[in-house]
Amino acid sequence: MEVAATKAAWPSVANGLPADTRAVSRPTIQAATASAAHLRLPALFEEREAASVTGPGASLAGLFRSFSGLATRGWQLIGAAIDQIEHGSPASARFARANVALYIESVYDGHFSLAQIGKQLVAGYHKLGGPAAFGTSLSQVEVDSLAQRYSEANDRLHPHVGVRLGS
Repeated sequence: MEVAATKAAWPSVANGLPADTRAVSRPTIQAATASAAHLRLPALFEEREAASVTGPGASLAGLFRSFSGLATRGWQLIGAAIDQIEHGSPASARFARANVALYIESVYDGHFSLAQIGKQLVAGYHKLGGPAAFGTSLSQVEVDSLAQRYSEANDRLHPHVGVRLGS
């Protein structure tokens, strides 16, 4: 759900905010913000539990945690920046406009991390022995399904972020 909402909102912010922020689709920004706010870390990836995950699983936990934090905070801050640009003091508006690229980049970076999970899952699965080692607890079909779900084709944002901090 978050990926679909982000992909709908992404084109309106990928290259930065327009001079007139009223041209930005607020409903899509709000939908992306709301869906990112509802992201939940799987229990295994929560800080207390993640400390017990070792080997290739540790990097998967880190990627998902990065995605979750960056997407959630990025969309919140993009919305707040738009609000400050439209309704804040001149100083607040300048600050928001000067820093919104950082928030936009964080959403992009979060989705890049999400898109790496599938590749790293497959590599780790095979490194640890694949189907022979995991048996019925984690089949090749399940790994392939997860790899497809968490892939560049599904999760990476297009176009590439076109704005940099200070631009």
